[in-house]
Amino acid sequence: MNKKIYVAGHRGLVGSAIVRKLQESGYKNIIVRTSKELDLTDTKTVFEFFEQEKPQWVFLAAAKVGGIYANNTYPVDFLLDNLKIQNNVIEASYKNDVEKFLFLGSSCIYPKITPQPMKEEYLLSSKLEPTNEPYAIAKIAGIKLCNAYNKQYGTNYISVMPCNMYGKNDNYHPQNAHVLPMLLKRFNEAKKQGLNEVIIWGTGTPKREFMYSDDLADACVYLMENKNADQIGEFINIGTGVDCTIWELAQLIAKTVGFEGEIKLDKTKPDGTMQKLLDVSGLKEQGWQTKTTLEEGLKLVYKDFLTNPELRLK
Repeated sequence: MNKKIYVAGHRGLVGSAIVRKLQESGYKNIIVRTSKELDLTDTKTVFEFFEQEKPQWVFLAAAKVGGIYANNTYPVDFLLDNLKIQNNVIEASYKNDVEKFLFLGSSCIYPKITPQPMKEEYLLSSKLEPTNEPYAIAKIAGIKLCNAYNKQYGTNYISVMPCNMYGKNDNYHPQNAHVLPMLLKRFNEAKKQGLNEVIIWGTGTPKREFMYSDDLADACVYLMENKNADQIGEFINIGTGVDCTIWELAQLIAKTVGFEGEIKLDKTKPDGTMQKLLDVSGLKEQGWQTKTTLEEGLKLVYKDFLTNPELRLK
């Protein structure tokens, strides 16, 4: 377990889970840098870092992420920053002989209208969802770049496409957070303030698939330890294979938090894509499947939220 491993984005939801999983698995030589210590959008500093550290494995979990509001408000940032991060880290990995690389994408890479559950082969089969198109385009470019390196140079770069994540160290920003942590924070605040109602965006009918971040980390480490890029193909979905409506999610979060007021819908707000359920049959064929139910995961994440004051201040 002396393999030198660099986890980019170790403070984030997914990156921190990967670090925990690696440590639990006995890996001791894990390299991390904060964004202040290493700006992944700066080519020169990224190449200098790789030349100095020479990691053997790389997990690229660093990205600029956010929900519908953030994607609509900062499209240039979501496209340009993510392209810079990916290009720099992937190229620097090749130039410095990284043995194995894992690129983390997102289920938003799939078209807005596509058969459900979404199979890997549906990529680029029709138009993307406009509300997260810049982020999706960047992630698609990352997949294609990893595959181009595999094809041209015989590298061992694996791409994985997770569903919606939640877990420890999540982002609870009132505008930039994803739907699950945003609702959890709002229901918790409503309970504390004694409010009689919580209003959620949209019709409540869109369906989403949610996975506990420690399960994703377990899948990523499993693939790095046991599989190669030629076994995976262009990329592989990672998810639970089960989804729920936003309305059902809100009710479950209210129950977890202990909020007993009314839940109302603001139907003037956008819904986004109506369903984003991943086909995870390929992952099961590779020998892995999820362990944590949504109800179990929500209890764990709410406990983390209550015991970490800095999360509630985001």
